[in-house]
Amino acid sequence: MKADRPDQPDAATRFNEEKATYTVKGAGTPDLEAGVAAIRDVVKTLPARPGVYRMLDARTDVLYVGKAASLKSRVPNYTQIQQLPKRLQRMVAQTRAMTIVTTNTEAEALLLEAQLIKRYRPPYNVLLRDDKSFPFILLREDHGFPRIMKHRGARRAKGQYFGPFASAGSVNRTINALQKMFLLRSCTDSFFDNRDRPCLLHQIRRCSAPCVGRISEEDYAELVADAKNFLSGKSTDVQKKLGVQMEKSSEALDFEMAAVYRDRLKALTFIQGSQAITAQGVSDADVFALASKAGTVGIQAFFIRGGQNWGHRSFFPAHTKDVPDEEALQAFLMQFYEEVPPPKLVLLDRELPDGEALAEALSERADRKVTLKIPQRGDQRKLLDQAKRNAGEALERRLAESSSQAKVMRELTELFELGEEPERIEIYDNSHVSGTNAVGAMVVAGPEGFRKSNYRKFNIKNPDTEPGDDFAMMREVFQRRFARAEKEDPERRKGEWPDLVLIDGGKGQVSAASETLEEMGIGDVPLVGVSKGPDRNAGREHFHFPDGREQLLPPNSPLMFYLQRLRDEAHRFAICAHRRKRAKAMGTSPLDEIPGIGPARKKALLMHFGTARAVKSAGLDDLERVPGVSKAMAQSIYDFFHAGG
Repeated sequence: MKADRPDQPDAATRFNEEKATYTVKGAGTPDLEAGVAAIRDVVKTLPARPGVYRMLDARTDVLYVGKAASLKSRVPNYTQIQQLPKRLQRMVAQTRAMTIVTTNTEAEALLLEAQLIKRYRPPYNVLLRDDKSFPFILLREDHGFPRIMKHRGARRAKGQYFGPFASAGSVNRTINALQKMFLLRSCTDSFFDNRDRPCLLHQIRRCSAPCVGRISEEDYAELVADAKNFLSGKSTDVQKKLGVQMEKSSEALDFEMAAVYRDRLKALTFIQGSQAITAQGVSDADVFALASKAGTVGIQAFFIRGGQNWGHRSFFPAHTKDVPDEEALQAFLMQFYEEVPPPKLVLLDRELPDGEALAEALSERADRKVTLKIPQRGDQRKLLDQAKRNAGEALERRLAESSSQAKVMRELTELFELGEEPERIEIYDNSHVSGTNAVGAMVVAGPEGFRKSNYRKFNIKNPDTEPGDDFAMMREVFQRRFARAEKEDPERRKGEWPDLVLIDGGKGQVSAASETLEEMGIGDVPLVGVSKGPDRNAGREHFHFPDGREQLLPPNSPLMFYLQRLRDEAHRFAICAHRRKRAKAMGTSPLDEIPGIGPARKKALLMHFGTARAVKSAGLDDLERVPGVSKAMAQSIYDFFHAGG
């Protein structure tokens, strides 16, 4: 669900009335009096209706998004400073404006609140850190022979979606088992359309080879129906059917076919055993349990579909200090279900502040009734207890890792002589082959780990950059990266500026980057180069400072391992970006650059001459003889390849 503008939610929220928006602005440095005054000005005009409010700072950046059953009753609480936790006192001190949107119901307010939190990611809201979408299994039905595939992102393709799965690994294992059981194709439509003999998957009995007519459309549709039944929880029916078919084949002395059914039964039994261990007695449900300690919250989620456990995942929301556990869980659930369709049943380990409104909001999103339940006994309670135990254990591991990570960050701060522990570390690397398809890469890390949504790649496109000149490439990357930072965040308030920059390289790369920053008037970004030791020996890295100093760390130092991990991630990302660019370049043709040449004319030219090189060498008379190519177009093609010649 998206909002095209901050004050106009998507139609999916189903608001039936015109919204009222109130904005009051002030100015000045953060202080409680100014913040309280701005809020009091808004309170005078508030209706006693449900709605969503946004706290804004002097630059109109969103500090906090909240919802209320009655705006007139809820918002004045922020003027009672002594009753607010320190976290909200800091927020009020920064507040200079408020924006209010009224809704018809509290459930609609919850939906809009989650939408705006996802959009603005305010610093005082509980935030779901994991921005990676969940994988689903998709049975595409826009083809006579439906394809089974892994899917992430928006569900626009025609077909049935099964999920969510906790990880790509659990999806891949399930798809492999489904291929063994139901012999469904996983290839793309173009691959399917161009086959003249079965592929390897058919040879190893993981596909029925519909591409070459080894199975009729009706028989394939029966396999698809069996797969849907299995994914919908009717695995017992499928098991019985395969058993009957195996017996019939044996009685008919068709032992080869009986062996096929036997193998399919084995695959079904395997996946039942690996997924249904903890899902007994539960059909479709999500299970959530929360554990908290030392200001950190861990939430364990189990995903049960069709009586099968499709995996579990631990979440550690941000900004949970001083937030009651019940509020943290509720905020998490609303953001979680922004991307994932809710099941009929959601099992929880505690009451929520607005449980009824949340259930109504999820029901509205799912277009069917969604029930929130705290089970007290039976299989559901056993499943919840397992989730609670896992939540506690995951939190303990997280705290132990955080403790060691905090020590590493303190050592890093001391080694690189930083004023304070870095919140944002940027690591840079370049990748190319003999100067071709050159790409610069930036990865970002923070105290919580890598921030993959902040990764960036830079296609090296400056014509003055000599192929293979690593120093020039580094200069171009830094010019583009920091010119954009200066434009988008000149006051460095949005957290987009690095507290430390690491470069995969030695003195030359550091000098190139340092000189570039100085030319741009940026002299306060700490910069360090990381190069491998003698014989490129990992573990003996040298750290190069702009002033020419070098540092070494003990080979088994935890800080050394951490810095190696940062450098290796930048190297991996740069190589992947380069390979994608190179693969794309290999699929292009000089004909693509000729104005007026579309797919049809390109195909006609290649069919006539055989290769693009032959087209380039062809004379004007030869070009005019190509079907579909006019004299004017032939002249244009000839001139393109012979300009200046």
